[in-house]
Amino acid sequence: MSAYSLMRHNPYLQLHLCVLLWGCTAILGKLITLAAIPLVFWRVLIVSLCLVSWRPLWRRLAGVPRRDLWLAAGNGLVITVHWLFFYGAVKVANASVAATCLALAPVFLALFEPLLLKRAFNRRNLLIGVLALPGVALVVGGIPQGMLAGFLLGTLAALLAALFSSLNKGLAERMPALPLTMIQMASGTLLLALLIPLWPLFGAESAFRWPGPGDLGWLLLLALACTLLPFALIVIVLRRLSAFSVQLAVNLEPVYAIALAALLLDETAELHWPFYLGVALILAAVLGHAAWQRRCAEC
Repeated sequence: MSAYSLMRHNPYLQLHLCVLLWGCTAILGKLITLAAIPLVFWRVLIVSLCLVSWRPLWRRLAGVPRRDLWLAAGNGLVITVHWLFFYGAVKVANASVAATCLALAPVFLALFEPLLLKRAFNRRNLLIGVLALPGVALVVGGIPQGMLAGFLLGTLAALLAALFSSLNKGLAERMPALPLTMIQMASGTLLLALLIPLWPLFGAESAFRWPGPGDLGWLLLLALACTLLPFALIVIVLRRLSAFSVQLAVNLEPVYAIALAALLLDETAELHWPFYLGVALILAAVLGHAAWQRRCAEC
């Protein structure tokens, strides 16, 4: 069997390809020389143009309540600001630190989802937050002082990722996946386009400039290979694998990103051993919590 056939018929390989591609987003954020705001603007713009130009998606929006369209647009702003903080963390610190902060998203999700969905707090969800704290302390102690601002930005990105995930659950059940993404990416593009005159106030080197050939190539790779492709692929994977299997693999995204950063960017020289021990503790808390949740659900 060829590698293509194996990938086409094996949902687990497809799933881990998605996670690997998502792990590459932090690496690409480091390679792209643009500041965080123009980087995110070009990412959402390219994805939006690809989706908006596909006419069948517009037909699939017919019948979607206007309220859901506005909610989708609002959640698109949440994911856009999440990316601004995430790539801000990449620029201020490095890809490894930003990716590690993403591992905190399931912790925030476990703590905040009861508030968003108006449910009672679950002791298991509170426990994951407590178990992750030593890992967070070790991560902070294992990075240089100058990267602490990047860690803060990455933590805010993780919080917004959890918020986006919680808000998107209901929308994803009521709206087709790709049209939902189209609305979200378009709303993010519109927000950043309206704020172009203010970009310099937030650290962008100029109000607007076209990306150079090198940056444009990386941006196309980020938008097409690391955004559109895994999104389309994950929809196929979700039809064949349980939500638990998918979430467990997605939680490993920081591992892929940190390994790629060490291999391609040589970031191990910038970080100390407590950082990697802290990453291991955070991931152990996240993955252990997921396994515990599934076991309790099956009881």
